[in-house]
Amino acid sequence: MDFSWVNFINSLVLGLSIGSIWLIAALGLTIIYGTAGVINMAHGELIMLGAYSAYCLQAYFGVSFLLCIPLSFVIVAVIGLVIERVLIRYLYSRPLDTLLATWGVSLVLMQGVRMIFGSDPKYINMPAFLSSNIEMGVVSLSAFRLLIIAMTVALVVGFWWIFYRTNFGIKIRAVTQNKEMAASFGIDADRVYMYTFALGAGLAGLAGSLFAALSIVLPSMGSGYIVQSFLVVVTGGGSLIGSVAASALTGQIQSIFAYLFNDTFARFLLFVLIVIFLRFRPQGLFTSGAVRR
Repeated sequence: MDFSWVNFINSLVLGLSIGSIWLIAALGLTIIYGTAGVINMAHGELIMLGAYSAYCLQAYFGVSFLLCIPLSFVIVAVIGLVIERVLIRYLYSRPLDTLLATWGVSLVLMQGVRMIFGSDPKYINMPAFLSSNIEMGVVSLSAFRLLIIAMTVALVVGFWWIFYRTNFGIKIRAVTQNKEMAASFGIDADRVYMYTFALGAGLAGLAGSLFAALSIVLPSMGSGYIVQSFLVVVTGGGSLIGSVAASALTGQIQSIFAYLFNDTFARFLLFVLIVIFLRFRPQGLFTSGAVRR
């Protein structure tokens, strides 16, 4: 193939948008795992619930797509809060049981949605201005992907501020480092875990509302997104900064390989590189200086 700098630059910008999408999907998983150490196998289905929340709000209540995004966050956050209170709160000290329980929750959610909505695909209607392309010099990018990049930056900055500049963030970091010591200072670890799980679930719902506009909405759509989410979290080392770096790096690598070869082969090469990387650095790109107790 003939090399073109214009197409190559466009692929780099596209890789940034791909990385942003992966980061939004992984952000909730990163927060839940980083705080409570829970490997949430139902994260993909929470993303799916966000997509169906946006679909229902738009199809049955006539809500605009831009308003569906924050409402999907709220709806799935409430669902996550219920799951945490009913099930997860009893399993924090049993990681294997938590993994199996969340996997069971994922099956229940998937089959429940299939029984209610059926297996036929659903579609989200985006505003016309988000369906257009924006020219920035030699770079051409869809307005919707620019929206995703902007939202990703806002979310990362917002959660950095929450974790490092608020009283709630201090409580989260204290519970993460030493739950018993935090309790001695009057911090309710159970409440911190509850709010954190709901927050992570809400982020999954927000991601689902965005994914609903990129592709069709199906009960099984979450299974594909959870693989990418875990790859970002594991490669990044389970921290917020690690997930940001891993999503940007993997997005760029896949975009460049897709430009040079094709998308299927690009995914294969990306997975091979991640396996090789984790073989020599299993702790990921960044490691936390604190030890969970």
